[in-house]
Amino acid sequence: MSPSFFEIVQLSNGDYALRRVDDDSAPLVKISFSTEAKEMMEERDMAVAKAMIAAGIEAAGDISHDIDFEDEEQDAMNVQPSYTLH
Repeated sequence: MSPSFFEIVQLSNGDYALRRVDDDSAPLVKISFSTEAKEMMEERDMAVAKAMIAAGIEAAGDISHDIDFEDEEQDAMNVQPSYTLH
């Protein structure tokens, strides 16, 4: 199997997407910013999208391959909402 190469592109609607270089099918990930968020980022939205995608890839790589989904479902039922205000 040959290695896959990925690219981050800006779509015609302004969203950002991660896709395989050699594949025109649906992107693997899409990021959409609101108008308000774009204004706050002051033209740094591509850099933020790259950072978000990189963080997602890193987090996915940290996930263990032997997940016990029964425990995860039980934990999800006992979750209390928590909020952090910055």
